[in-house]
Amino acid sequence: MTLAAPAAAATCEALNDVRLPNTVIKSADVTPAGGFAGMGAVRTPDLPAFCRVVASVSTGPGSDVGVEIWLPLSSWQGVFHGNGNGGFGGVLAAGYGPMTAGLRRGYATAVTDTGTAPATPLEGDALIGQPQKWRDWGHRSTHAMTVTGKAIAEAFYGAPVRRAYYTGCSTGGQEGLIEALYYPRDYDGILVGAPVINRTWGHAAVLANDLAANLHPGRRLSGVKLRLLSNAALKECGGAGSGLVSDSFIGDPKACKFDPAVLQCHDSDLANCLTPGEVMTARAFYAGPTDRKGRPMFYGWLPGSEATGLFDWNFLQSRPNGQPPFVSLFKWVFGRDWDWSKFQVESDMAKVDAELGPIVNDATRGSLRDFRARGGKLIIYHGWADALVPPDQSVAFYDRVAREAGGVDEAQTFARLFMAPGFSHCGGGEGPGVFNAANGGAVPPPSASARHDLFAALTDWVEKGAAPSQVIATRYVENAPAKGVAMQRPLCAYPARAWRRGDGDATDAASFVCSIKRPSGK
Repeated sequence: MTLAAPAAAATCEALNDVRLPNTVIKSADVTPAGGFAGMGAVRTPDLPAFCRVVASVSTGPGSDVGVEIWLPLSSWQGVFHGNGNGGFGGVLAAGYGPMTAGLRRGYATAVTDTGTAPATPLEGDALIGQPQKWRDWGHRSTHAMTVTGKAIAEAFYGAPVRRAYYTGCSTGGQEGLIEALYYPRDYDGILVGAPVINRTWGHAAVLANDLAANLHPGRRLSGVKLRLLSNAALKECGGAGSGLVSDSFIGDPKACKFDPAVLQCHDSDLANCLTPGEVMTARAFYAGPTDRKGRPMFYGWLPGSEATGLFDWNFLQSRPNGQPPFVSLFKWVFGRDWDWSKFQVESDMAKVDAELGPIVNDATRGSLRDFRARGGKLIIYHGWADALVPPDQSVAFYDRVAREAGGVDEAQTFARLFMAPGFSHCGGGEGPGVFNAANGGAVPPPSASARHDLFAALTDWVEKGAAPSQVIATRYVENAPAKGVAMQRPLCAYPARAWRRGDGDATDAASFVCSIKRPSGK
């Protein structure tokens, strides 16, 4: 179904007068074809003209959930497309990239700031003493965006939304899982990447990393040392399991155990070795948070995640705004003047989980039974080289879904997981990482078909019943489509992995087969 033009609201500006419960329409204006020059916006000639609506929604006293909706002026497909944010949220522009993907498809598309403004994705100190905002961020804001966005779309077009899809990564991935677990009627299809499932322990892992690298002199890994470590991990693990020695990334990191002590210096600190202190840092990053006896309490990072780009181990050692990344969450519990350098995992996390766990960790609980019962479809993807949200967390979540569903075969009727080798946090990395038109990046898949695009695969699954068993991931030469394809590799629906067929071309997806175990004769 396509609606050629708005019906109920004669003009975009008329939406300023729409009255919705607990909602204030702040602006409604036409944006001409090509987009607009806003923070984070991408101006491209193929963007159609749209009505841009900015609103505020209250979920209760002290709540102010920012929402932005883009409504195509013509050829609306009857579809609502919700999008996620990142980190602590607070900025609507974080969703503009994925929103352009929806707008190009003729969807009414929306984003929320998660109700946390004036916070920013990396800085949440403004939320100290704001429990209502914690609840909006952890659970309520995406549902508020969805209800409001659908109502505004229906007021504009004079017709009901016939289908709804959600896309998001990181915090946006968490938002999507919350929708599926607790608001199963909001969306027909949900596509999430690198979802933050255990929010409190995810932040604990990042803080523990910072302290392992920075608390004592001589333990921080320089860019040179990170590259040295990454190369050693690749040499040790590149050919393990379904991986290939010839790849520039680790294809199957779970099949390999890597000890950074193989690089330890014998005499002095040199560029081609790690000092004992640097080895301790690397081991701490791989292990994740541990108790006083060294027993793991959460997930660590996998070999291949060390030096992948923007959100790699260098970022984990950095201190944006003079403090470790995402440390603000702990100040919500311990106060603005809390000394994060004294963080003790066991004792401090007991208090953090007691106070914040019931508010922000809902993705660790809940059930997909109702989402499944109404025919909803869920796709999760995660990079094995992610160094910001542990990839093992997504595997554990999917295994939990499978147990509840009665096994993997039953789970795959409504939920599928795709693990991406060499793929970093929501983008980047040495592996083929272009496979989702709605991930916010400027580089699109080579085609808009379900064969190459998880967003298209989701809509095909919902509307045609075609469940995706694989999607072909692409890496372009110098990340530039105009320069051609450097390699392609299938991402397989978990628990299957991509195995090479004999000595087939390692850059050609046709040289691989998806299988749980190594196929005989391969």
